[in-house]
Amino acid sequence: MAFRAAHAGPRHRGQLRRRLGTTVSRQTQGAVLLILGATVLSISAFSTTYVNYVKPGFRPLLVGAGAVLAVLGLLSVVAGLVDRPGAHQRGPRVAWLLAVPVFAIVLIAPPALGAFAARHGDGPPALVRTGGYSALTGGEVMELTLGEFIGRAYARSGPSLAGRKVRLIGFAVPAEDGKSWYLTRMRIRCCAADALALEVAVQGAAAPAEDSWVAVTGTWVPWRDGVPDEYVVPALAATAVTAVERPAEPYE
Repeated sequence: MAFRAAHAGPRHRGQLRRRLGTTVSRQTQGAVLLILGATVLSISAFSTTYVNYVKPGFRPLLVGAGAVLAVLGLLSVVAGLVDRPGAHQRGPRVAWLLAVPVFAIVLIAPPALGAFAARHGDGPPALVRTGGYSALTGGEVMELTLGEFIGRAYARSGPSLAGRKVRLIGFAVPAEDGKSWYLTRMRIRCCAADALALEVAVQGAAAPAEDSWVAVTGTWVPWRDGVPDEYVVPALAATAVTAVERPAEPYE
C-alpha cells in the first residue's frame, strides 16, 4: 500500500489520507465511547458512587446509558479494525486527550457535596408553611430528616416538636463566628447541580470537625416570639452528639 500511495496522483493521495484519517478518528471516538460507557457502568451498576451526583432513582437510566455507550463504542472500534486500510498507520496521539475527563471520574471521583457547598449555596430554602404535621409517635427518641424537622418547626397548626426528643443525622458546618455550628444535609431534586443546604443550629455541644458526619440527639428550641415570618434557621438543644458513618444516600 505504501508503493501505491507513493505512485498515486495528488487526488488519489488526498483520498487515501482522508480515508486513513476517518478510520483512525472512528477508532479513537469508539474507544472514548467505550471507556465512558464502562465508567458510567462502574459507578452505577457495580457501586453506589453515582449517589454522589444524582438521586438513587436515576440508577436504571445511568445503567442503560452506560450500556448503550459501551456497546456503541465497541461496535465502532470493531468496525474501524475491520475496515482499517493500513494496520501500520497511527493516528495522532493527542486525540486520546479526549479521554482525560473520563479517567478523572475514575481516578479523582469527587465526593458528595459538603461544607464548602453549603457555605456557597444559593441561600436558605424557600419557606413553605404546611397545614400541620401529625403528632410524633413512637419511642422516646424520634429520628427525623432535617427537612421534616424544619417543616415541623414552621408548621401553621403549631409545632409538633415541642417537648419531644429527636435524632438528626448530617455533617458539621462551623458558623462564621467560629463558635457555633450547624448540622447540615444537602437536598437535591435530581442532581448535585441543584443542591440546597438544609441547616439546623446546634446548641449546647462543641462543634465536631468540619464535614464530619454526626447524629445529634436533642430537643427543638421554640421560637421566642412565635413562628417567624422570614426564614430563620431552627435550633436544636443537643443532649448527645455521636460520630456516624456517612449514609449510603448522602442527600435528602
